[in-house]
Amino acid sequence: MFKLKAIQLILSLFLLCALSSCGSKKKVASRKSENRREVVSKRNKDTPAEVNNNVRQRTSSGSYADVVQEYIDEFAHIAIEEMQLYKIPASITLAQGILESGAGRGTLSQRANNHFGIKCHDWDGDKVYHDDDKSQECFRKYNDPKFSYRDHSLFLSTRRRYADLFELDIEYYEGWAKGLRSAGYATDRMYPKKLIDLIERYNLDKYDGGKPRKRNYSPEVAEVSNSPKYVVQKGDTLYGIAKRNNTTVEILKEINNLSDTTISIGQELILQTTSRF
Repeated sequence: MFKLKAIQLILSLFLLCALSSCGSKKKVASRKSENRREVVSKRNKDTPAEVNNNVRQRTSSGSYADVVQEYIDEFAHIAIEEMQLYKIPASITLAQGILESGAGRGTLSQRANNHFGIKCHDWDGDKVYHDDDKSQECFRKYNDPKFSYRDHSLFLSTRRRYADLFELDIEYYEGWAKGLRSAGYATDRMYPKKLIDLIERYNLDKYDGGKPRKRNYSPEVAEVSNSPKYVVQKGDTLYGIAKRNNTTVEILKEINNLSDTTISIGQELILQTTSRF
């Protein structure tokens, strides 16, 4: 009888300990679960807004024409102010800005607010280094794009080699486009054509103060509009697109007015044309 009671007592104590241990484990597991949820919650709360902004910046909301138009809407008033002060056609300034900066999405414009590809000659300000005609060339860096526009005006107006341009009528954008290359602003022989094409495609001459010219139908424009096109997808590179379509990076850059190899998701690229350039 005594042995039976002793066994029952031992079993009761064992069961009590087991239940107590189980409860403790449940509390620990519960605490771990709560901690895990708290960490996840904090991680979500602490996700910087800049991450989402960067995703939005890399994703185009429309065609490349929309991107260019957004650029014009943002910087036209600055180009007009510079024209009033320095007598450089606003149409030329805007066209150069679009071409040189990839409509504000090129590497230099993103890293340095440099919209005109101006290098570090006679420059004591901030600098960045970027592959251009040579590896890791020095380019000027600005705190705001408007300072890039002002420096562009000063660059042209204070250098003797551009002096003849300021003798031209301010509405004569063709002369300015050709004169810029002749004076050595760009080595690309198609540079004047690219500027004129942008001015006429987006009617940029309306910002020069005169009456915008009426655009006549041109088979050349029709050829471009009927050319095969490709919409840039996530993970695409200009080299990969060129290789898949039996063309070269340089040709794609020329026919799409690209200043470098930077492309954006959703951007529409012309793949080939026979008469545009």
